[in-house]
Amino acid sequence: MNEQPAILIVDDEESNVRSLEKIFAKEGWRVLAATSGREGLELARGGDVDVVLTDMMMPAMSGVELLRAVKTVSPDVEVVLMTAYGTVETAVEAMKDGAYDFVEKPLKKLAITRCLRKALERRRLVLENKKLRLQISAYSTREVIGASAAWRETLGLAGQAAASMANVLILGESGTGKELLARYIHAHSDRRDGPFIAVNCAALPETIIEAEMFGYERGAFTGAVTRREGYIAQSHGGTLLLDEAGEIPLHVQVKLLRVLQEGEYTPLGGHQQVADFRLVASTNKDLRQEVADGRFREDLYYRLDVVEITCPPLRHRKDDIPALASSFLRRFAARDGKDISGFSPEVVRRLGDYSWPGNIRELENTVERAVVLARGGVVELQDLPRTIVEENVPSGTIQIPVGTSLEEIERLVIRETLKKTEGDKKLAAHLLGIAPRTIYRKLENL
Repeated sequence: MNEQPAILIVDDEESNVRSLEKIFAKEGWRVLAATSGREGLELARGGDVDVVLTDMMMPAMSGVELLRAVKTVSPDVEVVLMTAYGTVETAVEAMKDGAYDFVEKPLKKLAITRCLRKALERRRLVLENKKLRLQISAYSTREVIGASAAWRETLGLAGQAAASMANVLILGESGTGKELLARYIHAHSDRRDGPFIAVNCAALPETIIEAEMFGYERGAFTGAVTRREGYIAQSHGGTLLLDEAGEIPLHVQVKLLRVLQEGEYTPLGGHQQVADFRLVASTNKDLRQEVADGRFREDLYYRLDVVEITCPPLRHRKDDIPALASSFLRRFAARDGKDISGFSPEVVRRLGDYSWPGNIRELENTVERAVVLARGGVVELQDLPRTIVEENVPSGTIQIPVGTSLEEIERLVIRETLKKTEGDKKLAAHLLGIAPRTIYRKLENL
């Protein structure tokens, strides 16, 4: 919002426009004027308008039609309607389409200026909220941590995808950071100034997911006592993340496919709207198998899978564990007011050796638990969950069940030692305390 608010007056009565221009100029507002709905829409498209004040009854394009058009191209712009006697009911109905308020003719200076001040204040609050969401998004982006080869490759693909408008499908196990990657794509795209709306499709009951996705008008169905803006409208100009996209019911998949094909959607009980969002979908399911089993539409799958990115599991990002764990430690220690500087060497080894079936989410929960339980300045082994302490095998050791034959033990020891030496037989022989020729002979026998 500019320091000098901009008011767009739309009225086919030129004398009324000139009168309002004088009133608003004294308020210190910048005024734009149009004598037809179409002319007003073109001015609104310019993106330099804060509030539109339009007459209800105009030829060619009525005030209500202008309202719907403005809300399509600039959803954050507030619209106030001027209505004559006998059209108040229509103006009230128009508020369901997004009008901020209405004023009755003949206009009174005090009433119109008070109404527009409130509309400008709402516009300011909406823009501040949007700015706050961007700051939160930027904070999340800074938390993208990792320098392992697998993670660098993933971020490289995400950066390339961000520069386009292509739909992105993010695959990966639960807890690998799929939403974080989606936020990274949004923050590095041309839509970074728009909203980022994340929807967990698995958390929405099948009976309401359609209404939540597309929105609805008051009275569209039993229980719809107010108008609700759907996720597609909320993400206008930004990015919509459909997390757990494999859980979307088939009947909603049909409607979502149409949105992606036509760029339009219709709220329940409402009018057709223009869809303007960048879609990112994520899932831990094998969508190809879901298609084969008839649970996911093939045409929608190919619409989503324009650019496919796989989030690597944490077991493939072992080099990133120390940095991730340290980041979580700083955050939780600051939250709980604890002076914890790091992890003991044994804890570092255990964290690196563990397989992390729950991926980054499990690591985060583990560190949070350790911060809560830690009594000293570092996290000790006793602060870790029992599953990590007891079931994990420290690096450089071999588990050998009781009753294993000596020949099998010898084979295991030689094989694991060669792994550690990356196939260097002379070094393996030195580590095992035998002559190099002995290890060659053992290998031949094995």
